[in-house]
Amino acid sequence: MSISKQYLKTKPVCKVTFTVPAEEAKKVAVVGDFNNWKENKGSALKKLKNGIFKGTIELPKETKYEFKYLIDGNYVNEPEADGYQWNDFAGAENAILEL
Repeated sequence: MSISKQYLKTKPVCKVTFTVPAEEAKKVAVVGDFNNWKENKGSALKKLKNGIFKGTIELPKETKYEFKYLIDGNYVNEPEADGYQWNDFAGAENAILEL
């Protein structure tokens, strides 16, 4: 799994690309407080021929987000996240993305 960030000079946003190797998975999405933890068309990652799921989301920069991957209905943290934050509601840590 990995995250890459591309800051745009012309807009106050960052293009964040999420890459998740999950050959056996049928669906992978990235959910977090930037999309109210809802799986939708914009949060779905596209499965490539090599079995890797990949997608890019534009998010406002100078902001901190909590997120997780939703892989076939199971929540999974990003090992390369910028940090982790305990969430009492979920009873687990969420990955942190700092832009």
